[in-house]
Amino acid sequence: MGSTFLITLREGLEMALVVAIILAYLKRLGREKDFRTVWVGTGAAIAISLLAGGLIFALLGELEGRPEEVLEGVIAFSAAGVLTWMVFWMARQARHIKGELHAKVDAAVAAGSAGALAGIAFIAILREGMETALLLVSTSVGTESSIGQLTGGLLGIAISIGLGYLVYIGSRKVNLRVFFRVTGILVLLFAAGLLAKGIHEFQEAGYLATLNEHVFDISSITVLDPNSSTIGEFLKGIFGWSPNPSIEML
Repeated sequence: MGSTFLITLREGLEMALVVAIILAYLKRLGREKDFRTVWVGTGAAIAISLLAGGLIFALLGELEGRPEEVLEGVIAFSAAGVLTWMVFWMARQARHIKGELHAKVDAAVAAGSAGALAGIAFIAILREGMETALLLVSTSVGTESSIGQLTGGLLGIAISIGLGYLVYIGSRKVNLRVFFRVTGILVLLFAAGLLAKGIHEFQEAGYLATLNEHVFDISSITVLDPNSSTIGEFLKGIFGWSPNPSIEML
């Protein structure tokens, strides 16, 4: 639950911010009639992202043995890279996003192009949506789907939409700087867990050697065992915790 909540909260808010900034600016320009165009672009991007995520998940379900382990490892490594890049990119670009979106909207409005306006939302949301799909697949492969994962994901989406609405109406109650700073730290820890997961999958497939297969083994401590306790499962989902990791996973 924790991993899906963190992903959909962070990524969902980034998507909600894009839409909120565009809609708020169009409202200021007195162009509420263009809201529908923005929503069309947003909806199309979300639909494509869901389709891509579904296809990747279905492909993984068809694989067994070493091919499955290798692909799971590749996805975990890719997701870890995307997460790390996302955190540092947001730290550098956050202050410029609003101005860039306003400039693009101005250009689309001046050209009278509904397609260009829809494209602004489509491209921005598609990027975030594809990232979200990859990250959700990376947390789901190798684990059993549960109602907790679904609940966490839906809760993250609901909160991100609420925060996006507050941004749209100009509320000062949302301190985005603190939000992205705190979630950025959690996301980097999550990325480290995905990196460890990728290493584990490649070692299972025999493509990566190990100097010490089990540095320690505390799986007998039930509360820390992902297969035996909610706490252990939570730690594995968020931080890639393993009670018996190889030295490379550390």
